[in-house]
Amino acid sequence: MALSANLFLRQTQSLVMTPQLMQSIQLLQMTHFELNQFIAMEVEKNPLLEFPSNDGEAVGERGESEDEQYAHQPEDAGSDDGYDNRAEALSSDWYDNGGSASTSRLNDELDANYTNVFPDDGAPQRLDAPELVSQWKSMPGSGEGADYDLDDFVAGQVSLRDHLAQQIPFVLPDMADRLIAQNFVDQLDDCGYLQADIVEAGERLGTSLAQAERVLATLQSLDPPGVFARSLAECLAIQLRQKDRYDPAMQVLVENLELLARRDFATLKRLCGVDEEDLLDMLGEIRQLNPKPGSGFEAGVSEAIMPDVVVRASSEGGWLVELNPDTLPRVLVNQSYFSRVTKNGEDHAFLSDCLQTANWLTRSLDQRAKTIMKVASEIVRQQDAFLLHGVDYLRPLNLKTVAEAIKMHESTVSRVTSNKYMLTPRGLFELKYFFTVSISAVAGGDSHSAEAVRHKIRALILQESPEAVLSDDDIVDMLKKGGVDLARRTVAKYREAMNIASSVQRRREKRALAKVAGF
Repeated sequence: MALSANLFLRQTQSLVMTPQLMQSIQLLQMTHFELNQFIAMEVEKNPLLEFPSNDGEAVGERGESEDEQYAHQPEDAGSDDGYDNRAEALSSDWYDNGGSASTSRLNDELDANYTNVFPDDGAPQRLDAPELVSQWKSMPGSGEGADYDLDDFVAGQVSLRDHLAQQIPFVLPDMADRLIAQNFVDQLDDCGYLQADIVEAGERLGTSLAQAERVLATLQSLDPPGVFARSLAECLAIQLRQKDRYDPAMQVLVENLELLARRDFATLKRLCGVDEEDLLDMLGEIRQLNPKPGSGFEAGVSEAIMPDVVVRASSEGGWLVELNPDTLPRVLVNQSYFSRVTKNGEDHAFLSDCLQTANWLTRSLDQRAKTIMKVASEIVRQQDAFLLHGVDYLRPLNLKTVAEAIKMHESTVSRVTSNKYMLTPRGLFELKYFFTVSISAVAGGDSHSAEAVRHKIRALILQESPEAVLSDDDIVDMLKKGGVDLARRTVAKYREAMNIASSVQRRREKRALAKVAGF
């Protein structure tokens, strides 16, 4: 059989990941901050993209829209008579005698006496209104049409380093010691611990080890107590020394914090040489110390989480689901600029590509907003009982259920729920919070959410008394009475995930706390 080349015309359908489609998928999983950065980069590259002004119109080259450019002109631009008549009518209401304010007329019509507002201050002082207006306009945030920005008047936060810098000159008069102290201050972490090796610091600064240790010992006496410690044990020891409670028994306790973490009270009593009553007193003093002395100071600017979706109760019943307008990206395509430039025939191909990219971006952003709205609305519909009654009524939910309801793929729902937040009457939650594992119920009832079951376990443990501490088997029996069918190993897994100790350790702690409270 002879081989030959032939041509065939065939029509097929296939899904191709174009760059535009990949960009749309990436926009879905971007956070509010990442999306703003991406749009800012696109506006910088694309001359047809513009940020809208406050009224929603694109800002022109002069910084104001076309409507704003004509907003300052009078209504009758061809004649000044109308404008002059209105100004004259307004001035005649309160002004006479060549434009000066008529005080007597103000007193008669407003029933007030402005000649002497403060009679005890002697002769009244003349207030120059234009000067006051200029002072007001010079204040930050008081420009014409601008809101009052309270952030401009908030007192600055004092950092840990500033707080220590104010104390160092009083305890270290020598300039060389101050330089060493400043080097140690620069190597503090946010909790107030010194992240530096004394030997290496002394060699780098060209000073002796004895001088570096002497400076460090002086710095450890500063406020807050426990600062400049190199370990948790040293931090607690510094605070106990300042309280004059660092005796030999307490020293042994601080040096064996790993036994305290394991709640091995029997070994601690033997090592410290104290009885149970003295050990309880020592544990009470340890609990009163601050393991992070620098945590009370502002370490940096904390960014508040901006919700992407806002849910509130409707006056007609049900819930209103809205997109947060503060997180919605705003970008416009300047079609007039494209028409004006392409008339000359220059750079037509470049501007056409820019126009296509700009239109695709705006459509992708609109599709992103609609997808978030669909997913959030379905979550609210599924978790209506949670919004009404709390976490005990959180229903089990998975991505497949929401995807089938809104007729989208599970991967799309997963991308939408990543790093997106919903503000509800119950608080601020990430969208992934509402997706939990299903736990079967007793006697074939409705299944329960894993998050709701964890909440029940936590509530049962918090309500137990020192005389009746619940074991894992007891929790299983109480959950079954509430209609939750759960194995003991699952209860233990949930308890450990919530960092809750076992029943034996909880019994020791509760008895110890009860004795300390009794003293």
